[in-house]
Amino acid sequence: MKNLVILTGAGISAESGIQTFRDQNGLWEGHNIMQVASQKIFKENPAIVLDFYNKRRRQLLEVTPNSAHYNLVKLEEFYNVQIITQNVDDLHERAGSKHILHLHGELLKVRSTHNVNEIYNWNKDLYVGDVCKKGFQLRPHIVWFGENVPLIEEAIKCIKNAAIFVIIGTSLKVYPAANLIEYLDEEAPVYYIDPLPSPINKQRQVKVLQQNATEGTKALVKILQQV
Repeated sequence: MKNLVILTGAGISAESGIQTFRDQNGLWEGHNIMQVASQKIFKENPAIVLDFYNKRRRQLLEVTPNSAHYNLVKLEEFYNVQIITQNVDDLHERAGSKHILHLHGELLKVRSTHNVNEIYNWNKDLYVGDVCKKGFQLRPHIVWFGENVPLIEEAIKCIKNAAIFVIIGTSLKVYPAANLIEYLDEEAPVYYIDPLPSPINKQRQVKVLQQNATEGTKALVKILQQV
């Protein structure tokens, strides 16, 4: 089977009711997301950062995957599907997708501030004073603004081996994920699903499905069943 690599962003989870911040000027309760989600602010005011992620975690536990997530699972009947997601939710997993790479971390995990590899599953609120086995404060297992993206090299390898590349629900403005398409074989077809698609390298032939994720993935399944 051919390798199908899918890059997903906030747009695919928005239809499950997850707040994206994309259409709200990047603000959360009056705070700029780029400031709240940073190591600098965590050191200065950890409580506000933990509160932000506690509320996001609670919301995640209340929502369910939508048909777009399930449509991607259907594609596993015809392709070796690898999902690279910028999302920190677990909706792809809950829908049944088998291979998911979380570029920006996972909301239902936390890690030690002392050891990045000491990671715990976490489905409750996280507070100042919650510590790892060695007594160091725990933090969300999230890649914050200004931090390196540890899995980017693995994502690049996936892209290089892709026969088909699909982009869903992302503005392609967040780097380094936005650069992944540059590693794609020039002969590999690209499909882009988004109601407000961003411009993509004009040297590539991109099939744009200007639809939301649920409608776009429904159409995508029909197209790719025939490729």
